[in-house]
This record gives sequence, structure tokens and C-alpha cells, in this order.
Amino acid sequence: MIGQVLRGRWRTLVVLALLGALIGAGSSVILSPGYRTSSNVLLQGPREADELLTQAEVATSSVVLDRAAAGLGDGETGADLRDKVTTSVAQGNVITIEATGDTAEQTQRMADQVAAEFVKYSTQIIAGSGDAAVQLAQERRETLRQQVAQTNQRISELSTKVNEGKTTVESVQLRTELQGLRTSIESAMSSLNAADTASGLGNIVVLGSAELPSAAAAPTLPQLALGGAALFFIIGLFGHLFTARTDRRLKDEEEIAAAIGGPVLATFDAVEDRPAGKTLRAKLLRDDRPWNIPRVDVHADEIDVEVHYRRLVSRLPHRRLLIVAAEDDHAGLVAAERLAALADRWCTVARVSPVRPVIEDAEDTGAEGIVVVAGLGSRSAWELVGIAEAVADAGLAVVGAVLIRPVRPTRTRSGATTSTDHEALAGTA
Repeated sequence: MIGQVLRGRWRTLVVLALLGALIGAGSSVILSPGYRTSSNVLLQGPREADELLTQAEVATSSVVLDRAAAGLGDGETGADLRDKVTTSVAQGNVITIEATGDTAEQTQRMADQVAAEFVKYSTQIIAGSGDAAVQLAQERRETLRQQVAQTNQRISELSTKVNEGKTTVESVQLRTELQGLRTSIESAMSSLNAADTASGLGNIVVLGSAELPSAAAAPTLPQLALGGAALFFIIGLFGHLFTARTDRRLKDEEEIAAAIGGPVLATFDAVEDRPAGKTLRAKLLRDDRPWNIPRVDVHADEIDVEVHYRRLVSRLPHRRLLIVAAEDDHAGLVAAERLAALADRWCTVARVSPVRPVIEDAEDTGAEGIVVVAGLGSRSAWELVGIAEAVADAGLAVVGAVLIRPVRPTRTRSGATTSTDHEALAGTA
């Protein structure tokens, strides 16, 4: 069935794909980020998670962005950069500053400038508010150094005493005290190292220049255009399949016979030949014609035979009959005219509305019965029931129904089959 959609509606699907490509290309103005790059800033020393998040917020503060905009000199303000710069916290006390721009060079300069201004501003904050903390840390380090010096001196004295004497209870106590002092000095050294590390909390460095982006970041304009074309093509394809699945028009002969209230007298194959559409869209796309018409491996002339019509006419009751066809059923109307012409004077054609069918009374038409001609799959059950009710209101009876099965021949003139084959394909009376 997908192959039928592709063959019968390829023009419509192509137009939908082009429309999707245009919409996708237009959406690139909003969805395409342009060029993207990032700059990494390292915060030295142990840091808490909340502190890193605070520093990331500082990197996109109005002060930093205003200074970066002034340094770039592109005529943009800090408010303009707010939509183009984002920050995130990475592992290892690293803050990533990501910038997006219209060109690769502009994006690289933006990321580097924001990173540099962030480092300057953060250093100024630490220098302005950390003088007292720095002095306290220096005093603490000096105290720790004195403690370490005293402990080292005491260890040296004890070591001398232990080495001079013999092993006694006192020497064992001295060794125990010596071990405790060594533990104390190790603790003091650890505290001193921690204090030295804490003194470097204000060190913030940029880990190199931002990389120059080689291509625009996804989704790019070509990607959005291609995605829009594919999306609209698939929607159109499955829309046709869904419509065919939910189509309520009858294609089964027994169901049609039950709805019309009469037997199916014959089913004929007919070349699908609708008049050209009047609108420009119908002329270009040909979407006013059914796409799911069966394709048969014969030539058109092999289907167009009159032998089966004549057989049907010969079996019709020799009385005045009214041949009824819906006014929008092209195949049914053509077949009705053909039957009326073969039956000569005792058959006439009546066109009825498929929505509100009305048939003149038997006294006015002089008809003694009704033959309903309809294209196979052209009418729903309720439409056929409506025609049957109109026949009953006119005081007539349905003699039977003639069904026309539209087909599309696939062979050229040189590939025609034999007459026996085409009579089998043309229809059954």
C-alpha cells in the first residue's frame, strides 16, 4: 500500500517535503544556536559544591557581562550577552563558560573575554574582603611553625638520652613519649600544609584560550531543513495510509448488495478516467483522484470492451428501467450512459445527489424498476441505504446493482495480452 501512495501521491508528498524544508529552514532562525565554544576556569584549592555554584553564578553576573561587552567592543551590552553565555560546573573545580555567536571568531573572543573578566572580578572580590582572613592565616602559620620547632628540639633531646643509656623502664617510657611527639609533629605539619593550601583559595586561572569552532553547532540550517522535509513527508505518507484505513466506503459486493437492497448484477473493470481538475492545485498535484486504484497488467484497449455490457443488457427485464447513478460518481455515470445507450429506448439515466437522493415517482418517469450503478468503493453504506430509501419513496423496486471497478492499466500497446485474457479481466457479467 505504501508503494501505491508513492505512485499515486508522489507530487503531493514532494510538495509536503518542500513545505517542511521551508519551515525547517525558517525555524533555524530560532532553533539554530550558531557557533559554540567554551572556556574553562580552574578554582585552585579545596572547594565546596555550593561555592562552585556561586562562582558559576558570578561568571554570568551583570558586572562580568557588562565588562566583557565593553571589552569586546561589538556594540553589544551585557544584557545581550546574557542570552549567549551559560556556565556549568565540571569535575575538578572547573567552571565551564560556554558562548554562542554568529561567527566562529566572535564566539571564541566572547568566551575568552567573559572568562578573563570573571577571573578579574572574582579576584577583586577575594582581595577586597579577605585581608583579615589573610592576616589570621599568617598568624596561625607562624604559631604552627613555632610548635614544630619546639617539638623537633624535644625529640632531639629525647633521642640523645635514649641512645646513651641502657634499656630500662625509663628508656621505654622515653621511647613511648618520643613516639607521641612524632605523632604530634606530623599533625602539626598537616595543619601547616592545610593552612598553606587555604592561603591559595583566591587563585583562579583560565585553562587556556577557547577553541575556535570549525563548524556551526547542531541543529544547523541544513539539518533543520532536511528534518522538516523528512517529517512532513512521513506525516503525508502515513496520513494517506490512515485515511485509507478509516475509509468507510464499501468495497465488498455482498455488503453493497445488502445496503442497496438488491443483487449485484455485474461488476465491470473500467479504466480510471476522471476529467481534469479545475483548480490549479488539482491540475498540478492531481490529488483529486483516488490513489489506491488497483493496477492491472493489461493495455487500456483490452479493458474497454462491450461484450459484457451487451450480455448484461440482454439479461435485464424487458421493461422500462431507470438507471440511477450518483452525480459525483464519474465512473458510475459513464457506465450508466453506456448501459442506457445499449438498451436503446427502454432505459433512462437519473443523476441523484449522494447526500439527499431524490427520485421522481413511478407515474412521472414511467419506470418499472431501478438499476443502481456505482463505482466500487465510491459510496458508504449510509449513502447506498439513502438511495434505496429514495427508490422505495418513489414507489419502485431495485432490480439490482451494477458495480464499476476503476483500474489503471500498466502495459503499453506493444505489451497487449490476448483477447481471452482481456475478456477475463474486463469484468464478469
